[in-house]
Amino acid sequence: MNDHERTGTVLVGYDGSPVADEALRWGVREALFRHLPLTVCHAWHWPYPLRQPDKDTLEVLRGAGAIVADEGVRKAHGLAEGLDVRWRLERGWASAVLLEASREASLVVLGSRGHGGFEALTVGSTAVQVASHADRPVIVVRPDLPAAPKGRERLVVGVDGSTGGESAVGFAFEEAALRGASVTAVCSWWDPAAFRGPDRVPFSDPQVIRREAMARFEEDVAPWRSRYPQVPLETEFVVDTPREALAGAARGAALLVVGARGIGSGPQTLLGPVTQAALQEAPCPVAVVPAEGAGRRRAAETAGASARGGTG
Repeated sequence: MNDHERTGTVLVGYDGSPVADEALRWGVREALFRHLPLTVCHAWHWPYPLRQPDKDTLEVLRGAGAIVADEGVRKAHGLAEGLDVRWRLERGWASAVLLEASREASLVVLGSRGHGGFEALTVGSTAVQVASHADRPVIVVRPDLPAAPKGRERLVVGVDGSTGGESAVGFAFEEAALRGASVTAVCSWWDPAAFRGPDRVPFSDPQVIRREAMARFEEDVAPWRSRYPQVPLETEFVVDTPREALAGAARGAALLVVGARGIGSGPQTLLGPVTQAALQEAPCPVAVVPAEGAGRRRAAETAGASARGGTG
């Protein structure tokens, strides 16, 4: 466990939208589980780059933003009386402000979309950008998802043997221990002899490959099973694409946990295709966990500098 996982705050991006209210409720629970303060963060900016605002106009915009942030603090106190709730109001684009604020956080919680965008949009640019660049776990909460069944919560985590996948497994077990939840670890496998054309792997024994993949899967989860013996664990080795396997396993789950990128993603890829699909399609909130030591601080600094330079 890193220092930032023991200290810091739970950071919630808040813009007053219904989805932000869902994220706020999730963030309050996380702060209570982790015995950490909650920071309600709101970003405001002048949206017309070709015309510079005067000082009075900026004060009005800032004042409107302060009202939104204060409303988030009030609602958080209503959800958990006595919780240490702070607010952060910054000028800039939401993604850049949140990335800058995330340096002081152990966890970031966002709604999948805010007031902007169109009605059918499932995941907005802010959620994608923060999940792509943050060096902290980011939980993205979507609206109107089916409620998880009553009883013990179940968390689902994707396991693929990558560094990002290992970090995701560790986060899933930590989160399950805090919640008193169980973990379902999912590994998908495809039969290399079942394809025709260039995707077929010649001169291979599918059963040998399958056994090796299953053994690697069990090796990947074994250390976490030993470290968190109080967390019930179920393993699923699924013959399907990762996208379909995770979507199926996540039905009825409280949270799906994935690495920011997995096996098959290039070194310049910030968010792998399976993770992008999970953000769009998962039937539950999604936690995106960066690989340990991924060096994402520079991306946050760059985004923060860009926001400060682009807002006048």
